Amino acid sequence: MKRSGISTRCAGYSLCVLIGTLVCTVGNSALAQNPFQITTNENTISVCSADHSLFCYQYEQVPFKPYVRELFTPAGVNILRDVPPDHPHHHGLMFAAAMDGVSFWGEKTEPIGRQAHRSIAKMWVDKVDGLPRAGFCERIDWINSHSKELMLQEYRTIEIQKVQGQSASLLTWRSVLEPSAEKKTATITGARYQGLGMRFVQSMDTDGDFFIADDKKGKVFRDEERLVRSRWCAYTAKADGKSVTVAMFDPPENPRYPASWFTMTKPFAYLSSAMNLNKQPLKIEQHKPLKLCYGVALWDGRVEKDEVEKLYRLWLNQRSNQNR
Repeated sequence: MKRSGISTRCAGYSLCVLIGTLVCTVGNSALAQNPFQITTNENTISVCSADHSLFCYQYEQVPFKPYVRELFTPAGVNILRDVPPDHPHHHGLMFAAAMDGVSFWGEKTEPIGRQAHRSIAKMWVDKVDGLPRAGFCERIDWINSHSKELMLQEYRTIEIQKVQGQSASLLTWRSVLEPSAEKKTATITGARYQGLGMRFVQSMDTDGDFFIADDKKGKVFRDEERLVRSRWCAYTAKADGKSVTVAMFDPPENPRYPASWFTMTKPFAYLSSAMNLNKQPLKIEQHKPLKLCYGVALWDGRVEKDEVEKLYRLWLNQRSNQNR
């Protein structure tokens, strides 16, 4: 099957080949100087610090999409829930929408799409400003499960790092999406809550508070569902009996910046970075890939708006310097 030029974007790095139940650790010499470590098996990629896990990414043995299954605060508290009984298609931190009438969100209504893992293109363990960072790049095919048509190709990059002067963990999610050579164009649509979203552990469903960078109320839909545009959105609640704060960041180069944040607290808490797809479908052309980037920050305890804003600005500056 012919593939487009997007496949070169993750080239030039050593490959970690996943065979059977092989466990692969990246860069033994680097690990001696770096407290982060990547381990892989046939189903997951995990990044750990010296004393606890940072995140676990599930890419195989998944019905329809790879996703971040667990994501931990600096003290080791997981905030994500996978396959809850009320919405079994919710998987931790996931990226999903619809593509040309095929749903990559739901997992029962036809036609169903599948984000099929193809390979890990690169992995790294290094440092930024003297602080540890680790991540990987994955190649994914978006496929119509019924017709087997290849609809879209994605290169997805997930990395996590520590930030100077901040008691937070910071995950960056990047997706580069381009139509297959056969399709040439693809149109992304979806409900108001679809995009990069996260389902929280059950204890975070009650007594939590959302807050944003700007003093806006947004538009309220049923119950507590809300859409509000801002450069970031944060949520504070209790996980495992401990207060935690999680924030999602949207950079100015993303399409339709600032993001339309979807938030809800009843009957469960959910946060996603939507792109107004329910009203404005987003068309992607071949050789003009859609590039998306989001930050997900985690703190132990409740943090105030100025601390979230400070980390957001640091994240923007760091990304700007890396892209020069």
